[in-house]
Amino acid sequence: MTDYLEDVKKYDASADEAVVKKIVSYLGIALRNRDSSLVSASDKTELDRVVERWCGKKLGVTGAPAEKAVANVCEMMKGDRSKSRVTFYYLVAKDLGKLGDL
Repeated sequence: MTDYLEDVKKYDASADEAVVKKIVSYLGIALRNRDSSLVSASDKTELDRVVERWCGKKLGVTGAPAEKAVANVCEMMKGDRSKSRVTFYYLVAKDLGKLGDL
C-alpha cells in the first residue's frame, strides 16, 4: 500500500491515503500481475477501456470530459515509463474532481 501512495505523491504531494486505498481495493486482482498493474498510454484500446470503465462506470463521467482527463494524465505522466494503474486512476479522478466521490 505504501508503494502506491508514494507513487501517487510524486504527482500529488497531498494525496489522500484513504482514496488511494479505495482505488487499490477497486483494482484488486489486476494489481497482482505486473502487466495489468500498469497503464500503457500508447495503447488506444487500453485508454478507451479506462474511459469506459473507470471514468464512465465508476466515476459517472463519459464522453469528451472523460477522454480529456485521460489525455491530461497521459501528458502529466509521459516521463514515467511504467505508469502505475493506481496512480493513473487517482490522477484521472482528481482531474475530473471526483476524488471525493470514491
